[in-house]
Amino acid sequence: MAKNYLLVYSEQLAIDIELLCQNIKATSNTLFQIRKSSSSVYANIREANYGQSKVDMLSKFEIALKECSETEGWLQLLFDTNGIDEETYKNYRNLCGRIRRMLISSCKTLKENMK
Repeated sequence: MAKNYLLVYSEQLAIDIELLCQNIKATSNTLFQIRKSSSSVYANIREANYGQSKVDMLSKFEIALKECSETEGWLQLLFDTNGIDEETYKNYRNLCGRIRRMLISSCKTLKENMK
């Protein structure tokens, strides 16, 4: 069976962000929000794999896409407020970008298949 890289990368993002939040100083709200958005990316991608229909699957992917963008925003805030260093910021931003591109492609394919 082929590896579902979208699921693998989103799970890695959720794990990495959780571990990051355990080891940095930032406001409790920022840590809560980035944990929530990154884990939502993973949860919605998992749910999409068992969607009731293509419409349901598309909806979950689109939610994951928004949550991925939100995660990138919180990463930017953490970097701008010196909560994380530039290397950490770029590594997580690149992972978010990889997931985002895969989600955009998946959404596009689903929309084409629904026509």
